[in-house]
Amino acid sequence: MTTKPGKRPKSDRVLMVRDLNISFQTANGKVNAIRGVRMDLYRGETIAIVGESGSGKSVTVKTLLGILAPNGTIERGRIDYTFTNDNGERETVDLTKLSQKEIRYRFNGKHIAMVFQDPMTSLDPTMTIGKQITEGMILHEHLSKEEAEARAIDLLKEVGIEEPEKRFKQYPHQLSGGMRQRVVIAIALACNPDILICDEPTTALDVTIQAKILELIKKIQKEKNISVIYITHDLGVVAKVADYVDVMYAGRIIEKGNINEVFYDPKHPYTWGLLASMPDTDTDSTRLFAIPGTPPDLMEEIVGDAFAPRNPYALAIDYKAEPPMFNVGGHHRVASWLYDPRAPKVELPEQLKERLAKMNAERERIQKQEEAAA
Repeated sequence: MTTKPGKRPKSDRVLMVRDLNISFQTANGKVNAIRGVRMDLYRGETIAIVGESGSGKSVTVKTLLGILAPNGTIERGRIDYTFTNDNGERETVDLTKLSQKEIRYRFNGKHIAMVFQDPMTSLDPTMTIGKQITEGMILHEHLSKEEAEARAIDLLKEVGIEEPEKRFKQYPHQLSGGMRQRVVIAIALACNPDILICDEPTTALDVTIQAKILELIKKIQKEKNISVIYITHDLGVVAKVADYVDVMYAGRIIEKGNINEVFYDPKHPYTWGLLASMPDTDTDSTRLFAIPGTPPDLMEEIVGDAFAPRNPYALAIDYKAEPPMFNVGGHHRVASWLYDPRAPKVELPEQLKERLAKMNAERERIQKQEEAAA
């Protein structure tokens, strides 16, 4: 993890999402799943999108890949993607103006690739590993079968698979879970994409393999200078991989900033709840904190702050008007009326203060170890 200080040059921006609103038509009515999402991604950096299930994390990024469900509609907003085209020129396109078929044909795999959370559902059980890696290269890169096979074997080596020539000819069921996830990463990297999206890439793996997969993605990102978006609810993963963090709630980003700002100096009560609910073995408490209540029904019109009914610090205005994004310094932004100059000052809960102090001490210890090793 390498948090980039200062202002990021616009020339390095590969993705700009503005005022994105997405709804789904269901048998029971319209679900307003994404509400005004704004996001920026720059070359070589990692953004983690965190939040509870149903907060809109996966829907937001799947829209980049043109895999929005048939009942989904982009109501408004834009997704500007900047890339180098086949003529070697820099080009920017608004993905919301393209059909899903065009996005998949022009950009999927070649420019934007995704690693899904369960390799058994993202790999075709009827095709060999080699065929699944080479088909994208033959389609997008126009390589011959022999060239694609040679590159696929190199990719399998690169992602740490032993005996790649043997694995090339095998089927997914013949590989372990960790090896299958490495194959999925190899497929995602086959056409040298600019953006790699990782949707809970370690959920189905044991802890030891999880750490290896995260290190592998970081290593490849550094070598190829690609941009990575992580979708996760695991804040432990966020601490290890992210440069920047976007916290989502009820289809909206409610806090964002670099990892130090959001993870070690959180401002939104929802982010406080997420951090406080992380399991902690180094504690005397036998209770596990949980955010009270449930997320709102996105089929209903939300008046005010969507988090207000679950927020013990909610103000009267939270039930009347949606909060804007307040600038709280640096890259740090938070959508909460608590940061209006007229609002009463609220302190971090004591339990969370202690946890953040421990986390910060652990972070400093690891940094010193890394500096000593370097």
